Amino acid sequence: MQAPTAPPTYESEILDHLGLVAGMYDELEIGEGIDSRIAQDLDRRAVSIGQAVKAMVLNGLGFACQSLYLTPRFFKNKPTDRLIGEGVEPEHLNDDTLGRALDSLYDYGVTELFRDLSAHAATQLGLTPRFAHLDATSFLAHGEYDEDEEPEDGVIQVRKGYSRDQRPDLNQVVLNLMVEHKAGLPVLMEPLSGNASDQGSFRELIDRHLGHLQNSHGFDYVVADSALYSSGHIQDLDEAGTKFVTRVPGTLNEAQQAIQDTNLADLKPLSDGYRAREKISEYGGVPQRWLIVYSEAAADRATESAAKRRDREHEAEKSAFRELEMREFSCREDAEKALSAFEEDLTGSEWAKKRVLRATRFTIGEEGVPVETGETSYLLRGTLVPSEVRLAELVKKKSFFIVATSELDENRLSGRELLEGYKGQSKVERGFRFLKDPQFVASSLFLESERRIMALLMVMTLCLLVYSALQWRIRKGLKESGQAYPDQKRNPTQRPTARWVFQSFEGIHVLHAGKQQFILNLEEHHRTVVSILGPEYERLYVSHPT
Repeated sequence: MQAPTAPPTYESEILDHLGLVAGMYDELEIGEGIDSRIAQDLDRRAVSIGQAVKAMVLNGLGFACQSLYLTPRFFKNKPTDRLIGEGVEPEHLNDDTLGRALDSLYDYGVTELFRDLSAHAATQLGLTPRFAHLDATSFLAHGEYDEDEEPEDGVIQVRKGYSRDQRPDLNQVVLNLMVEHKAGLPVLMEPLSGNASDQGSFRELIDRHLGHLQNSHGFDYVVADSALYSSGHIQDLDEAGTKFVTRVPGTLNEAQQAIQDTNLADLKPLSDGYRAREKISEYGGVPQRWLIVYSEAAADRATESAAKRRDREHEAEKSAFRELEMREFSCREDAEKALSAFEEDLTGSEWAKKRVLRATRFTIGEEGVPVETGETSYLLRGTLVPSEVRLAELVKKKSFFIVATSELDENRLSGRELLEGYKGQSKVERGFRFLKDPQFVASSLFLESERRIMALLMVMTLCLLVYSALQWRIRKGLKESGQAYPDQKRNPTQRPTARWVFQSFEGIHVLHAGKQQFILNLEEHHRTVVSILGPEYERLYVSHPT
């Protein structure tokens, strides 16, 4: 009699959106790019460096809310063989393996490695941007760091510095980031010491890498906020033949005068909510176009804040004048001089009326009757009201901004395109918000090795690269195919965020039944995204029966 067949064993693993992350990591050939550049002895490793970095990217984009410097715990219930590679087990992804991978990234050079990987990724995605956006942010660093130690060449230092998180009391590191404007794809990253300044670091970053980036990505203009704009810096850019687009600091006298000389009636419509005029500037000895822009939205926002500031100035000036009214002057000339000096300092107030009064001194005579002494004095009297001129001045100051470019040919870069290029600066700011969102990556770093912090910052930027690429491909695919994805309210959209797509993939599992694998809870909208992304993604979300 034949023995009964043993029932299959069942095991469930969480897949969720991690197949999308793994698929994009592979599509952009990030792991292959790392492994082809960094020498490694695969006979002594269970996973390659590229696979170890993939594990960290999966953890960083896994909603784990834990440090990227992970342990096998994150992958304990994940299908590592499906996501990372055949034969990879969670215990292979231990602290030692991942730490040594970070060391290898540092030894190669994280900025150069990321630059090359991102250039290849942009080619894979078919991105040919005109604008590259540059900015910097800081990350808090927890741990013991010797501030008296001599700096080592090429290694950042964890230091106190200007904190964008309003925590100047804590140690930090700085990250320079450059993204392209179409997908918000990061094209360059550079870790810096916590006390680095934007102006100096931007200049050095551009000097070292801009030629390579322009050859790789083909962008025409570097875009940055006012930290890029200084006479020395724009001279360097001009000598290198690099075109810039940047905001002009409002503290420059020439900028203040340009706004003061601008009348709303002289402005031409630029785009919805914006009007502008242009002027040529020679600031820093570099011929450039200044686009003086009036923003209706900024004017609306400015009205309330400007009124509050004007009113504070007015109240302070009324209080000061009340004290002046209590003074007595021996002659009219002294009183008028004091009034004139007071008027010169008025900002938030103007006169409703004012005058100098002649006063006669009295003394109390016999039987309490007032008697003139023959002496006279002079008093100031007046009524101050809030200044409408000052209010208009403050509103105007906040309603305008100036964008400068060294591109003098309006046919190559029109005023509208110049404004849109500068407004694209929000993409790098969104990238920073992503990197510092603890649901995705981390706002604080906990490594005690500055070398590994530098490598970890590169891995974090790779997370942003994969995230941005997925969002770009999903939106592009939905538009081209005429399909839609349900948003949070179940309404169809062709522009879902990758974050929402990730959240909506929650609950997809891999069921192991003996030698068979089944994908559970995959719905129609999930299949839409997977099919748009292509066969390699479908492979990750397909059942594997025997």
